[in-house]
Amino acid sequence: MTTENERAVQAAIDAEMRLLDPEVRASPERVLELLDPEFTEIGASGRRWDAESILTVTSGGSVSAESPVEVSEMSGVVLAPGVVHLTYFADNRGRRAWRSSLWRLTETGWRMYFHQGTLTD
Repeated sequence: MTTENERAVQAAIDAEMRLLDPEVRASPERVLELLDPEFTEIGASGRRWDAESILTVTSGGSVSAESPVEVSEMSGVVLAPGVVHLTYFADNRGRRAWRSSLWRLTETGWRMYFHQGTLTD
């Protein structure tokens, strides 16, 4: 039997994986459906992003169907009702980073509230 917490974590994982999908990333509308209006990111580059500015990266072909982001060690935990923290390792064409996302449940579904990437060897 699946618990409410397990369903919440799985919903956040599914949403995270959609954001990594090249087809979704190519559509600003689809990306914005997954980002909280208050979204912020501290990228692996050290740059700070908001929902509008991140669209330049997601729609810029940084991920392609020919070389999708390889994800491993994905795990999540419910921090509070409607708030999930995910961590995972991502390899995007040799650019390797630990990633951390906060997802929150809104009236329109799960949306990424915060994301951070830290480059690693």
